[in-house]
Amino acid sequence: MQKFNPIVPRWLPAVVMMLAIFIFSSIPSTAMPRFDLFDTIIKKGGHMLGYGLLALAYLRWFPGRTWLAFGLAVAYGCGDEFHQSFVPGRGPSVWDVLLFDAPGAALALFLYSKFRKEEDGKTLQA
Repeated sequence: MQKFNPIVPRWLPAVVMMLAIFIFSSIPSTAMPRFDLFDTIIKKGGHMLGYGLLALAYLRWFPGRTWLAFGLAVAYGCGDEFHQSFVPGRGPSVWDVLLFDAPGAALALFLYSKFRKEEDGKTLQA
């Protein structure tokens, strides 16, 4: 029996997230908004959120392959840092990948896994 094809292909959310990250990281530093006291928190939080969503999008593309989703998100983070070396006023930072991108991806995948296990437990008890 043939599986039902969803309206949104499995790969589309990942491509949309990669495009969004690429667009945001293409903004020159002089055009970036400033958030005064909260500038670092908002920008680094954006890294964590973006790469968390990217990891979840990869997990949708490759169901059940959490390590692959994590690895792809981190690899994209490395590539994006290289891309930023060509953006005026921006530069590559291994620290962004290690301290924000990778932890954001890991946290999102962990929370998703935890949520799924709790949901599965509720289904079994019902």
